Amino acid sequence: MFPTFSGSSRRPRNVNLSGQRNTNPWATSSWSPTTSGASKTVAQAQAEREKRQRERDELNAAKRLQRVWRGHTGRQSFKQTCRERYDALYGQPIDHDSSRVTSALPLLLLLFDPMQTDDQHRVDLFIQDLGALKSDPANFGLFGPKSWDRLAQLLIGALERRPASSSQALLSVLLDIIRRRQPAIIPIINRYYKLLSKYFEQSNYLSISVEQQETLTEAATIPLESNPGEALPRLRAYQAFAFSFLSSSSLSFLQQDPVQIARRLDLQILSQGVIDAYSRPEFLSTLSKNGSLWLLAHFIALNRSNPTSQGSKYLEALYLQLSLLVDDIRVRYGRHGPHNGTNDSFDASERGDNEADDSVPFSTWMLDQLNFLVDEDGISELLSRFTSTISASDRLSEEASLLAGYTLVLLKCFPSHSDDIKMRLFQGDISTTSSSGSIATPSVKYFWKAASNTDVFRDIMQPKAQQQPSLVVTLLRPDSTRDREWRTILLFLELYNFLLRVTDDEDFLPAEIQILSQQSPATLRIRSSGLSLNELKQLVNFLKNLSFPLYYNLPMIMPSASRPARTSIISGKPNTEEEAEAAQTSFAGIIGMDVLSLRSVSTTTMRSLYERDSRRRFLPSDFWLMTSKFDMNGFISAVVLEEQQKDQMAEDEEDSDDDSDMDTRDTFYSFTAQRLSRAAQIEQRRRLRKVQREQLLAQVGPKLEILRNMPFVIPFEVRVQIFRQFVYLDKAKRRGGNVDADRWRLSVMSGEGGFNSPSGRGRDVLGRHSARVRRGRVFDDAYEQFYSLGDGLKEPIQITFVDRFNQPEAGIDGGGVTKEFLTSVTDEAFSPGSSGPNLFVTNSQNLLYPNPTAFDDYAEVLRRRRWSENDAKWRESMADLAKRYEFLGRVLGKCMYEGILIDKAFAGFFLLKWSASGQGSLTDYRANLNDLRDLDPELYQGLINLKNYPGKVIDLSLDFTITDQVTGPSGVSRTITRPLCKNGEDIPVTNTNRPLYISYVTNHRLVAQPYRQTRAFLKGLGSIINPAWLSMFNQSELQRLVGGDSSEIDVDDLRRNTQYSGLYAIGDDGMEHPTVQMFWQVMHEFRDSERREVLKYVTSTPRAPLLGFSQLSPRFSIRDGGTDEERLPSTSTCVNLLKLPRYSSKNTLKRKLLYAIQSGAGFDLS
Repeated sequence: MFPTFSGSSRRPRNVNLSGQRNTNPWATSSWSPTTSGASKTVAQAQAEREKRQRERDELNAAKRLQRVWRGHTGRQSFKQTCRERYDALYGQPIDHDSSRVTSALPLLLLLFDPMQTDDQHRVDLFIQDLGALKSDPANFGLFGPKSWDRLAQLLIGALERRPASSSQALLSVLLDIIRRRQPAIIPIINRYYKLLSKYFEQSNYLSISVEQQETLTEAATIPLESNPGEALPRLRAYQAFAFSFLSSSSLSFLQQDPVQIARRLDLQILSQGVIDAYSRPEFLSTLSKNGSLWLLAHFIALNRSNPTSQGSKYLEALYLQLSLLVDDIRVRYGRHGPHNGTNDSFDASERGDNEADDSVPFSTWMLDQLNFLVDEDGISELLSRFTSTISASDRLSEEASLLAGYTLVLLKCFPSHSDDIKMRLFQGDISTTSSSGSIATPSVKYFWKAASNTDVFRDIMQPKAQQQPSLVVTLLRPDSTRDREWRTILLFLELYNFLLRVTDDEDFLPAEIQILSQQSPATLRIRSSGLSLNELKQLVNFLKNLSFPLYYNLPMIMPSASRPARTSIISGKPNTEEEAEAAQTSFAGIIGMDVLSLRSVSTTTMRSLYERDSRRRFLPSDFWLMTSKFDMNGFISAVVLEEQQKDQMAEDEEDSDDDSDMDTRDTFYSFTAQRLSRAAQIEQRRRLRKVQREQLLAQVGPKLEILRNMPFVIPFEVRVQIFRQFVYLDKAKRRGGNVDADRWRLSVMSGEGGFNSPSGRGRDVLGRHSARVRRGRVFDDAYEQFYSLGDGLKEPIQITFVDRFNQPEAGIDGGGVTKEFLTSVTDEAFSPGSSGPNLFVTNSQNLLYPNPTAFDDYAEVLRRRRWSENDAKWRESMADLAKRYEFLGRVLGKCMYEGILIDKAFAGFFLLKWSASGQGSLTDYRANLNDLRDLDPELYQGLINLKNYPGKVIDLSLDFTITDQVTGPSGVSRTITRPLCKNGEDIPVTNTNRPLYISYVTNHRLVAQPYRQTRAFLKGLGSIINPAWLSMFNQSELQRLVGGDSSEIDVDDLRRNTQYSGLYAIGDDGMEHPTVQMFWQVMHEFRDSERREVLKYVTSTPRAPLLGFSQLSPRFSIRDGGTDEERLPSTSTCVNLLKLPRYSSKNTLKRKLLYAIQSGAGFDLS
């Protein structure tokens, strides 16, 4: 670097005045002044020039200082002269005419300094004189307009330095000036309202007189009054009122009685002022976060106090304020405790770090105002205001978009009240006025009509949208018109999701006879809000065409998700073209919402409809398929490749996790970013990381994303093949390529297979994968010996059964003993036991699900032992119960991992949780009223009766609590009453909140009560089977994956995949033994039920593997059982082996085989 470097990258010219030649062109351009006489002269000249310049600068600075000081002393001297003349004027006897006032005002305007106490006293003298002239309109002509304006500014300056107790006289004169000449206050309107806010803070409503109350009220509203004689810019005055006055935190006078001020305001102009201000981000740059919150709270209070509707402007202003504060309100409001008691059982460890906020909770008064937005009165007022503004159907989309945007922001601000908000909107009617009169439409139907009439909906419904994902990409780009339509669509999907949760199958698509029958108001509301079959087909097609590109083409939609745009608070439009693509962080004009939010609600609605269609078919079987989107010939191999790439990406992510926070710490910026609370910043960073991860997943595995979130678009058989391929790849990866159990054990002993250890270490590994189990205590022994393995249970295990004398039974575990062990564990664990709590129970259809009261029952046992909940023994016992559920999940996962079918059937709602665990977490499962039928038919019927009850529900004396029955060790039951929501015991169930009560009861029984059991089980299952693989199937498909195919047994497929041994082994001629040929003839003659009995007799399950008998492990086998024809066929189910004696006739074989399978003969007769 050059010594003379001044910021320019260009090399400076090297001017040599010494007369000497520089032989080194790269030498420094400076030289020592002692090198020659000439260079010393030049240096001295430079120093002298610099010295002279310094002297000139010092002289000029001195002149400026003298000039400033002379001006200051002159002004002070002049002011002092004015003070002397002013004091002399007021030293004369009192004169009640106007001469002294007219002479004093010019002097006062010249001399006044608000910092001087004497000047404050001089102002008081002047005000006394002015007051002595009385309030006569003619007196306003004493001075010119400019003098009055300057006097108003002087009074504000004086009042800014005074307490409220000594300001009454000055404030009265100031108000009189503003009343007579409103433009006087405009240049200083912001100072005026900041001053007024201080006075309101110092004035306690209860301690001041009625006259003072009236004065303060007039002071707040007089600049806002309309004066026909003056061209007052009222909008600017209202903006100052909002942002300089209402943003104050201690307006106790206004907070205790907002009616006095609200009745003097034009709230329409106030709303418009807020709207215009929020359209100019620079206007908000000086407004703090707390100031914005207080403005919102005071705005709500003033509008609550006004009995007349202010139209849609109020709604729009409220929507914009909430949009700006959505993160802070959600975090700080959550500090006041959960409002839905159904989530109380969630552990603290399940909560994210976004609750670690450094901001304080809201004040009681502010909390009351915010609660108004989500309570019944607030929603009712919202609908009444909205209804009164709708005039014609041509404005349907615009008006619906406004209400939709506000409601969506409300849902984001108050997630704990989301069900309450949706329920109250669902129950409301929206009136539209046309030439034919006013028509009341249920809100769901209203938003369906509005959404289906949007251009976005029609464009996505077009056939070309299925073939051109770029069309959807275009529709998702920021645009003010499309944003309004997207908001309408989003709110419809949110409301329809709520409707699906409270609608049972009978009301979803009711038969004609049900429609004509007499209906209760609640049933009528649900049915009138539902969609017809044709409308459902339209909706499903729309959701498929929308959701597919949101997964498959997400990189095209969010190409720059690494840095969100600095968006406008109103339109969500980016400030620069470079950030246009990143503006999706403000999707549909709602700050904090992006296309992932749209994708989530769209997928939730679509999966809810698919699950209902799977349970009760109303669409054609191939209606959900979208195979035309893919090349199905290479689809499986492409998906497997994507899975390998995703695994590699996950490994790379683990290496870079430490730097993730630093990469995203400073990516968010806006004019309010520095005022965000720590929790809000964490929430934004988390949202950014989610966007980045989803984008990366879509880049690496778009087909995987479709399979995980929209599996129904791919045929079931293809998904099963993909599942088995995933399992095979996982085995090969974990076992170092040695998928076969014996080869893996050999590699472990030799130090290969991923362990890289000597044989001693290998023996230790194999020892941990071996167990000795006792008949009758298989589950307990397996739990004690295998729980510590964790996901190591995926590797081959070696089982030795021991008898009651602890002697090992004969046999070598070539896979068959493992199968017997796993089926024995599931038989024991899923069956009621005499010792310990029942982990699983069955419903009336013999379908299994976790015992909802297992933890409560076990707690009763521990209390009987006189253990306290704070004891370490109590916590260990409860943790042990959770570990047993987790281990059972691992065992079931091991069965699926090894392709071993078990003859167990699970309840549909429980299987749905398996699938939901692959979507994200257990909380992604949304309880549905229809699912309750599988859990508790009596409770389901009771809720249906409640929903259809025609009378007053309040007469039934129900409240928002629920009673759980707990059974102690002696079999004696007791009940525990738990609240369904905050203060549930004080909230009666009425006709209005009846749907919410039904939803809360359903959620408690299906989600909250069995939460710990289900979470532990799914944790164990997920450690063996990747939850993303489970999400590829619905509840009925998962049951088939666990227990096999329930379709008719294919005898020919079984025959092709059967192995023979002993005398039945096929020789060189390729012919089967005659007895074997007779066996297959008998199998063909059997009914399907008898074939299933044979299959269960040999393999322990009556169903075939999903991909045919080639997937049965071990293979179906037949060997000779001797020549004694009196002997029955016997089996070794552990190896799927049928030992068939050599019968001489087909009739004998058929008779003996039927006898064996119907009498339960088995291994003991071999």
